[in-house]
Amino acid sequence: MPAVVLVTGGTGLVGKAIEYVIEHEPAGSRFGKQPGEKWIFASSRDADLRDPQQTLQLFEKYQPTHVIHLAALVGGLFANRERKMTFLRDNMLINDNVLHTARIKKTEKVISCLSTCVFPDKVEYPLTEEKVHLGPPHDSNFGYAYAKRMVDVQNRAYKEEFGCNFTSAIPTNVFGPHDNFDLKYAHVMPALIHKCYLAKQNGTPFKVLGDGSPLRQFIYSRDLAKLFIWQLREYESVEPIIFSVDEKDEISIRQLANSIVDTLQYPGEAIFENEPKDNGQDRKPASNAKLVKLIGSDFKFTPFDVALRETVEWFLANVSNARTGQSGH
Repeated sequence: MPAVVLVTGGTGLVGKAIEYVIEHEPAGSRFGKQPGEKWIFASSRDADLRDPQQTLQLFEKYQPTHVIHLAALVGGLFANRERKMTFLRDNMLINDNVLHTARIKKTEKVISCLSTCVFPDKVEYPLTEEKVHLGPPHDSNFGYAYAKRMVDVQNRAYKEEFGCNFTSAIPTNVFGPHDNFDLKYAHVMPALIHKCYLAKQNGTPFKVLGDGSPLRQFIYSRDLAKLFIWQLREYESVEPIIFSVDEKDEISIRQLANSIVDTLQYPGEAIFENEPKDNGQDRKPASNAKLVKLIGSDFKFTPFDVALRETVEWFLANVSNARTGQSGH
């Protein structure tokens, strides 16, 4: 029986990337569309997944054999800090409804997307899959973090009691076309791209919070999409798996800002405000050893400068209708 793959949160950053890869990779290839396979990219307009009835109706409409569960209530540091209970409850409801409905509808496989914020605040680096539950997450977003962490608990319990093939992935900092470029709520890279764009448009300084020293692992959404497709077809363990570039590919916020300056051809240079309190964590490296061992050495990540250029080009082509927080977007 051909697979019907339902992607929840299908119109967001990662959902759009999966759609792009499925459409652009050669049919029948490792990451391409398989014969007879059907892909459904659902958004919150199709169903409010906080509602069990709407979730059931979505599953009954499409009868998915497989689910890539990306839907979540997400937000930046400020939103997470101010609305911990909302982030906890909404995400718990979404995840519980999707997994429960997948079980009663006998869905063959569900992959849920977690986040590196599930890891303990006090932890020995690099982050590895078995460290998820070794201590409480960072206080700033514990509502979101615990809701995501519970998915791993649910997956194990569903497997033990009902034999369900439910698993999860933990990506590092994702970026790419269709990201949220809102200056207030976006993650660091899309926010800096938008900020530098405005500085160039207005002939103003390009100011960056902090001193530029923190290091981050960035993963291109279209690379991440391939990893989800690989996981769907080839990974059969309940254990979560980290999706990340290598530790040696960490990039400092200073390097990132300078690369954005070059890519956007901004005439000045990035000016760092040098407030260490705005830095966030210095680094939180994650190990991709498990992924590399399983997927094989022939999988290559897109070079960072190429991925950044494609992201900036998409932003420039879509600035009028991208999620920018400007004029109603």
